Amino acid sequence: MSLLSGVRVLDVSTVIAAPFAAGLMADFGADVIKVEQPEGGDPFRRLGPYHNDEPMRWAAMGRNKRCVTLDLRKEKGKELFLRLVAESDVVIENFRTGTMDKWGLDYETMKQANPRIIVTRVTGYGQTGPYKSVAGFGTPATAFSGVTYVTGYKEHPPVSPSFSLTDYISGLYAAMSAMMALYHRDCLQGQPQEIDVSLYEGLFRMMEIHCADYHKNGIIRERTPKLSGTSSPGGTYQTKDGKWVVLVCSTDRTWEYLTVAMNRADLLTNPLYSTMKDRVANDCSLDVIVREWVASLNYRELKELVDREGVPVNLVYSIADIFEDPHYAARENILEMPHPVLGTIKMPGICPKFSVTPGEVKWVGPELGGHNKEVYCEMLGLGMDQLEVLKGEGVI
Repeated sequence: MSLLSGVRVLDVSTVIAAPFAAGLMADFGADVIKVEQPEGGDPFRRLGPYHNDEPMRWAAMGRNKRCVTLDLRKEKGKELFLRLVAESDVVIENFRTGTMDKWGLDYETMKQANPRIIVTRVTGYGQTGPYKSVAGFGTPATAFSGVTYVTGYKEHPPVSPSFSLTDYISGLYAAMSAMMALYHRDCLQGQPQEIDVSLYEGLFRMMEIHCADYHKNGIIRERTPKLSGTSSPGGTYQTKDGKWVVLVCSTDRTWEYLTVAMNRADLLTNPLYSTMKDRVANDCSLDVIVREWVASLNYRELKELVDREGVPVNLVYSIADIFEDPHYAARENILEMPHPVLGTIKMPGICPKFSVTPGEVKWVGPELGGHNKEVYCEMLGLGMDQLEVLKGEGVI
């Protein structure tokens, strides 16, 4: 039995954050039914990169989901959707605030179809506040969260993440929230509820240092390419043979380990570096010492020393490094799945690992409407003739 056997999720969302949340639940056995517009479906299906003109990202984002088409704006589409709601536990949607209400699919209407339904809403800025109706995408939301401001080098423009980090983090929050609401409903006999997830708040929740420092010290932290003002030494360093590594000493103990690896016991007794507070205050001079030491060693020599002493250091991995690494292979972090057009496609594996109920990738993202017959006929009891009529009317 899968971890989430018996849980049914309606994924009524597009592109990244909310579909990713539903996908995480699908990885662990939830029956996720992805509801898409009949014309075109989720725009994510067409996002690059491409191989021989075939978009590749949909294979992972749509994995383990049953895909149906349904126009929620049509009356018959609304009726079918509410029948699906009646058979489900969670709805995950990411329309602009108020859109489903406008279509007559507000929470109260969904509760009439299923008093136990949980609805998770993902938007750029949330369901309340003066910006609730503003269009929300991950990169602008990252800027709004304060993260872009502190990312990069002070002498250069702010830097946005090179992939959809905000969306994936918001997806984690949405999946976690849905699971907490299910626990509250089913284990604590609590009321089902709506969940309001915004793209920017998941990142802002991680800005504890910046909040406290500004509130109490009036400090606006500026861009820096490494941890700043919290621990030292730490940063990105280059070895003698040109490899880039990341090293960090976030505790006094790891600092002690580093001095042993460096064969520099004198640094422990140096009053400039004796406590974390001292090291942070004198980070620039300490950084020079560590940088010169790393630069004196080839990567393999460095790695052997730091691993032996317990210092957290790692090579800055490219995706090629990841594909070749034995630890990634041992952990099954990369899966190769059959693909109807590409033959096979590699994608990130399941995480986290469960000892009794591990997750599983059963299939890659299906074709648009690939499960219409299975869901509408076998689950809801429609006949094939009804299906053809609905298709002719553009409902599915």
